[in-house]
Amino acid sequence: MTAEAMDFLSYEEALKVVAAIQEEEDIHENNRRILTVYNHEDREICWFDFEEVIRDVGEVEAGQRKEMVQNYILNRIPRWVLDI
Repeated sequence: MTAEAMDFLSYEEALKVVAAIQEEEDIHENNRRILTVYNHEDREICWFDFEEVIRDVGEVEAGQRKEMVQNYILNRIPRWVLDI
C-alpha cells in the first residue's frame, strides 16, 4: 500500500495512542537510524526512517526540530496500529 493510499489516524487520535518516539539504531541495517513509535504499553507500533523524516521536515531552527519531527510523525500514524 502506498503512503498516499494509507489511512492515517487523526492527530488527536495519534496523541492518545503514542507514548514515545525514540531515535534508535536499525537492528537490521548498520549505520541506519530509525524513529520507533511506542504505545502506552511500551510496545513498538511502527517506525520511520530517520533520514526520510528529516528530509521531509526540511530546514528548521535547531530548537524546533524535535517538535517538528514529532508533529510530522503524529500526522502519519497508520490506522492499523489500533489493531496491535
